[in-house]
Amino acid sequence: MDPTPAAVREIALLNPVNRTILERLPELALDQAYLVAGSVFQAVWNHRTAADPAHAVADYDIAYFDPDLSYEAEDRHIRRAAKLFADLPARIELRNQARVHLWYPSRFGSPYPRLTTAADGIDRYLVACTCIGIAAADHAVHAPYGLADLWRGILRPNPHAPSLDRYMVKAQSYQARWPWLHIESR
Repeated sequence: MDPTPAAVREIALLNPVNRTILERLPELALDQAYLVAGSVFQAVWNHRTAADPAHAVADYDIAYFDPDLSYEAEDRHIRRAAKLFADLPARIELRNQARVHLWYPSRFGSPYPRLTTAADGIDRYLVACTCIGIAAADHAVHAPYGLADLWRGILRPNPHAPSLDRYMVKAQSYQARWPWLHIESR
């Protein structure tokens, strides 16, 4: 049976760093703030294998949306977040989704569409089942492609990702840590 959004949220909150981030994140007053990606979906995979909820979580990503595209505005928010989360034993990365189109081409070698919401960014992660976020405002789970593949461990390329050339490397890195995951090529 596939999990409900509430069940996924409950599993993600078993990781104490996730729980603390979501408790404190509203203090930053960031528009459309989400705890996203690895710290959320990896908590589910860890739960499925009875591993520690924080097992193999390299960093904790926070996405938000600010129409101010300046580096300085994003940097101010990053510094504020660093102070707010300084006591946590984790690397926390905060990124303004409105700015992704500015740096993505030079970092990854392909164009990236200009986004209009933080959820637009979540919707474009390389692996479809990893497109997931928990909203800071109300803890709603955003999972545009559902939760079935996440729960079942099925990795599929996200056709909405701006460049899929890195998909297989990303999927294989997940499978190396959670061998039960199944990689689909299409």
